[in-house]
Amino acid sequence: MKKVSSGGGWPAIRYTLRKGKEVGGIWKLYKALRTKNACKTCALGMGGQRGGMVNEIGGFPEVCKKSLQAMTADMQGAIQPEFWSTYSVAQLKAFSPYDLEHCGRLTQPVLYERGTQYYRPIDWDEAIGRVTKRLKSLPPDETFWYFSGRSSNEAGFLLQLFARLYGTNNVNNCSYYCHQASGVGLTSSIGSGTATVVLDDVEHADLVFVIGGNPPSNHPRLMTTLTHVRQRGGEVIVINPVVETGLVNFRVPSNVRSLMFGTKIATLYVQPDIGGDLALLTGIAKRIDEMGAQDAEFLQNSCEGAEQWLEQLRSVSWPEIHAKSGVSQSDIDAIAKRYAAAKNVVFSWTMGITHHVHGVQNVQAITNLAFMRGMVGRPNAGLLPIRGHSNVQGIGSVGVTPKLKDAIFERLESEYGLRLPTTAGLDTLGCMEAAYEKKLKMGFCLGGNLYGSNPDSTFADESLSRLESLVFLSTTLNTGHAHGLGEESIILPVLARDEEPQPTTQESMFNFVRLSDGGPRRHEGPRSEVEIIARIAEEVLADTTSIDWQSMRNTGRIRDAIAKVVPGYDKIANIENTKAEFQINGRTFHQPTFPTPSGRGVLHRHELPSLRGTGDQLRLMTVRSEGQFNTVVYEEEDLYRGQDRRDVILLHPDDMSRLGLSEEQIVTVNSEAGELPNIRVRTFPNIKPGNSLMYYPESNVLVPRHVDGLSKTPAFKGVLVTIATQ
Repeated sequence: MKKVSSGGGWPAIRYTLRKGKEVGGIWKLYKALRTKNACKTCALGMGGQRGGMVNEIGGFPEVCKKSLQAMTADMQGAIQPEFWSTYSVAQLKAFSPYDLEHCGRLTQPVLYERGTQYYRPIDWDEAIGRVTKRLKSLPPDETFWYFSGRSSNEAGFLLQLFARLYGTNNVNNCSYYCHQASGVGLTSSIGSGTATVVLDDVEHADLVFVIGGNPPSNHPRLMTTLTHVRQRGGEVIVINPVVETGLVNFRVPSNVRSLMFGTKIATLYVQPDIGGDLALLTGIAKRIDEMGAQDAEFLQNSCEGAEQWLEQLRSVSWPEIHAKSGVSQSDIDAIAKRYAAAKNVVFSWTMGITHHVHGVQNVQAITNLAFMRGMVGRPNAGLLPIRGHSNVQGIGSVGVTPKLKDAIFERLESEYGLRLPTTAGLDTLGCMEAAYEKKLKMGFCLGGNLYGSNPDSTFADESLSRLESLVFLSTTLNTGHAHGLGEESIILPVLARDEEPQPTTQESMFNFVRLSDGGPRRHEGPRSEVEIIARIAEEVLADTTSIDWQSMRNTGRIRDAIAKVVPGYDKIANIENTKAEFQINGRTFHQPTFPTPSGRGVLHRHELPSLRGTGDQLRLMTVRSEGQFNTVVYEEEDLYRGQDRRDVILLHPDDMSRLGLSEEQIVTVNSEAGELPNIRVRTFPNIKPGNSLMYYPESNVLVPRHVDGLSKTPAFKGVLVTIATQ
């Protein structure tokens, strides 16, 4: 398969036309995308009352391949009843993620019981009855509750409230496997765990860092903003072990100039080794100090620990930085020179930064570098973790964490006369390990693919299979519905966001709360997440709490509760009537005052980790493809990397030669966690020698359960592998 020379462009337009044809016409697809609902994919911030294809600053038309893929998936036909008697669970296990996603929409509850070979359809009363009976029979702390970022604030708030009143704090969301390190790192540095900027700030930056990310594939609408930065004469510095096509050149389809001639994105592209980011960031800071380009006044007046941090920075040797980053002095100097000259700088990053055992330290180091020149706490500059799912941030805001924020805990108890559990609760991987030890009996999953999101998929399969019961609220099938099934597994079909009978809300990565109107259902059978949760809660808790669960089927009542107890969310109470979408107070920092105990930013000192790997070992990063969103595989091909299949390992030509491997050779890839046979070796000059690339979630079998100690985020980007010929 030939690799394209730029991201976006005419291939994106042709793809749009093809997807329109699949769902009955481009006009039908356009109308679906234009409804007043938040986008179903990334958290960049689209849709709501401004209408679909409109961003937070009014830009139109804004649409991307991920939006198209998610929408057309929800517009699929229904899985027919005979499907369940045709395909056994063993056969479903042989389906690829792509195959399962394209089976169709789930429209009826189905049940799998161990000892049988098939799921079987059941009616809603039986499904709800089985769930409530199981919950009533278990001690609450023998259950766990997992949340996807695709659900609404209302569903997330309601389910976490139910779980806590049921009696457990084993409440966690998918962020533990993606950006939890960002939240922990930012909170330790600035007192807030989200972006310090709004979209308009990024539009007016004259330098944007893109660190450890691939927005052309995973957050394509950000490319419009980066194109604007470049067309205004600004710069983009990309730091990534892989040269990604769309970060070199991108053609924004809605921008005639960019579409016709392309836009050069990266003004400087630097390739550290996998795991070398902390050393590189330290090196940039050290060079800024040597140049005398730091903002001494900001460091003295707005930061804690500046003297100690600078002292340590000056003590780190250049040979150590080069050895532990894999980056030359000339590249570090080039970055520092551009940073020193810039007036307004935004630092953005994704999971190439967080998916390491030192992920929190990586985020702290980025924040240190921003502090160094006073690039936090001012307009048009700041920190931007680029988040995935469109409401993963909102789910966290409304209380989906093992430990509630003190303010939410206190307000819930005082407003509603409740007594909430005070146990520590388990993070996501902690729940998996407890299930493996048979300390947990039941899992309740609000969307997502818990199995497919886990490191060490062999362990994940065994862990989940030791549960007595698993409940999934889902729109389509995924690998988690075939692997790691409990003694009893129930899938409850739910409505997509633009099919909800009532309005819901979502929060973007820019702390912007949007209202989604919902819309007509496409299939009979699926139900609203809020309706399902409220009914189960009502039957399980009956009259044991002061919460009127029947009234909580109304999303407006849930928003009233959110407004009372979640800091910064007071405006949500009237959003359905006013249609006034809002920025959450206290999170965007245009002044150098931060919600830390001292009101100042905190600088952190770090020991630099050595690069991993010796001899024939390769550092492996697991990645998503251009045809994929999180664990969902919409297309088998990866257009931007020129790959027509996913069972591959991509290596630099130098490593191919060093290891005696040939193109298309079939090998087994090994790690301490497991092995993956029948993998094709392919030459990939765009990756730095000594490093390798494979596709997630298929390669999860190779990812050990090593986590960042502070955030519990697994090191999906820090895997050591060897290759054995077959």
